[in-house]
Parts: sequence; structure tokens; C-alpha cells
Amino acid sequence: MPRSQVDDAARRFRAPLRRYFGARVRPGVDVDDLVQEVFLRLARRADDAELHAIEGYVFAVANSVLNDNHRRTARRLPAGLGASEGLGTRAEPEERSPERILLGLEELDAVERALLELPERTRIVFALNRYEEFTYREIASALGVSTSAVEKHMMRALAHLARRRTEL
Repeated sequence: MPRSQVDDAARRFRAPLRRYFGARVRPGVDVDDLVQEVFLRLARRADDAELHAIEGYVFAVANSVLNDNHRRTARRLPAGLGASEGLGTRAEPEERSPERILLGLEELDAVERALLELPERTRIVFALNRYEEFTYREIASALGVSTSAVEKHMMRALAHLARRRTEL
């Protein structure tokens, strides 16, 4: 990805990415490190082709960074301490089992793969609504489409995720 596009993405998405990570990690995790990792991955992108709808790509990378962070956190926890306790919540003993943690990570990977199967515009709409908590009207305005088009993209994304979930 061209450096100018990475720089532009950094200016446009630094604050939204800070909010995204801030809402999804436990206190004490350096959100700025996670944001920086997103931009490092964008800068390392193998091809130099410009992305035309960078929003979806940025948040797909952010989701990957978040998953990697959760995996690292789960590996560093002391023996007997479940991942959910390490995130500041209490879990039932069955929920803390290594099998349950692995199943959860596999499900997250499956959801990520399913999202990547969607058309780019649909992924962007889904990410803005579910990760950034934009309203349909805000998404429509940001993307220059009708609210009805946003609703159709969301229905398509949710239906696809539901189908993929039943296939698991």
C-alpha cells in the first residue's frame, strides 16, 4: 500500500481505532500499541496497489490485531486463571476450560473468515455498524448511499453470518 495512503489512513482512522480497541480490551492494555500495529500491517502490505474502500480493510486488520492480542493475553495468564478472568470478569469453571477457550477462538476465526467472504461494501457497512456503532443513517451519509442500501447490506451480512454459523 502506498505510504501516502497509509499516512492518510492514520489521520482518518486513528481516533475511530482507539475507540474500537478501547471498547474491546481490558484496562491496562495499551490501545495506542494496537492502533500502531494496524498501521504497521497496512504499511507492510505486500502489493502497492491502492485500496479504494480502505475503511473495511482497516477494520478487518484491526479485528485481526484484536484477535492476536486476545490470544497473546490468554497464553500469558497464570495456570488455572481463565481468559475471561484475565479480562476482568468472572467466569464459571466450565467456561475457563482450555477446550472452551479453543472453541471460542475457533469460532472467532470462523466469523472473521465469513466476514472476509462478503463483498467489500457489505463488510464496511457491517464493521461501521457493529464495531464503530454507527447508525444506519450515519453509515449512509459517510458512504454516500441511501439508508435503504445500508439496511440491505446489513441484512446480507447478518444472513451470511447466520448461514455460516449453521455450517460450523
